[in-house]
Amino acid sequence: MAKKLFVGGLAWTTTDETLSALFAKAGTVTSANVVKDRYTGKSRGFGFVEMSSDEEADKAVAELNGQALDGRNISVNEARPREPRNDNFSRREDNRGE
Repeated sequence: MAKKLFVGGLAWTTTDETLSALFAKAGTVTSANVVKDRYTGKSRGFGFVEMSSDEEADKAVAELNGQALDGRNISVNEARPREPRNDNFSRREDNRGE
């Protein structure tokens, strides 16, 4: 089963390809994604890597947490599930704050 990892502290110049290449040293990378700002297209400084097995993911955390990538020390942790957002307003037309 694949395990998703959170990677923080990325340099602005880090790409999906450089992230994938680093994690390939620890095992088979299923996907690597640097999160980008939707308006500017610039990196937001973090990303996600999915490894093909739990063992490879654990190895990647142990070996790569604190390592340098593109001049920055990265932090690598198991990704937490995404929590539902509460944006305090309804998108329904029948609820207009009345």
